[in-house]
Amino acid sequence: MKTRTVKLSFIGSQGVELAAALEIPSGRVKLYAIFAHCFTCSKDYFAVNRLSKALAENGIATLRFDFTGLGESGGEFPETNLSTNVADIVSAADFLRREYQAPRVLIGHSLGGAAALLTAKLIPEIESVATIAAPSGAKHLEHVFDPARSKIESEGEATVSIAGRPFTIKKQFLDDISSINLEEALRQFDKRLLIVHSQADRTVGIANAYRIFDTVAENKSVITLKSADHLLTNRDDTDYVGAMLANWILRRTK
Repeated sequence: MKTRTVKLSFIGSQGVELAAALEIPSGRVKLYAIFAHCFTCSKDYFAVNRLSKALAENGIATLRFDFTGLGESGGEFPETNLSTNVADIVSAADFLRREYQAPRVLIGHSLGGAAALLTAKLIPEIESVATIAAPSGAKHLEHVFDPARSKIESEGEATVSIAGRPFTIKKQFLDDISSINLEEALRQFDKRLLIVHSQADRTVGIANAYRIFDTVAENKSVITLKSADHLLTNRDDTDYVGAMLANWILRRTK
């Protein structure tokens, strides 16, 4: 099934315009989904783009967007955190509900997966959540900031290199991830859940996938990849994950 990409924008949680792209099937839309990208990534990152198109090819219209302060979206990244990401996903759902149809599925990559798990209960229409390389606790990111932690604590902010790019991280970000109890959210999680994780992930180890699986009570599945990296940079890995996601989403969807 061919697809088309519609460029859109909507107002995010902090009152600024967020850039988005809606991947739409050429035929009947079976349902709508939202894709939350990884930490400091964007809606146009290779895996996000390709996975969204793969879902649309199977009749799943998928909205991908840049979180506040990233990509083509407005706002300032240093003023954001995991909580604002959650709120941005809610804003995206409100936009879809108003302009198209409420989303029934959330997909999140890496920290976007943690955000999806936290957001599911805030969007009444969500039935299923799929995570890719997601951490079992928001605090997994703290090691990224260790070289600059003392400066962040003493001066309130510091520049941190993430994937070779400089980002200003403020103390409020560290305080936010420290305050979020993802484990408790997982214990209360009551949606259908798919966990996708690679055994070779060196950024967020596969033990995170097993902790998520063990903590969620029921209605859960795991797909493990043998050699994929954290960001799914290999086209074959991304295509495989896209096919598995579409099949899983549609198995119990009318």
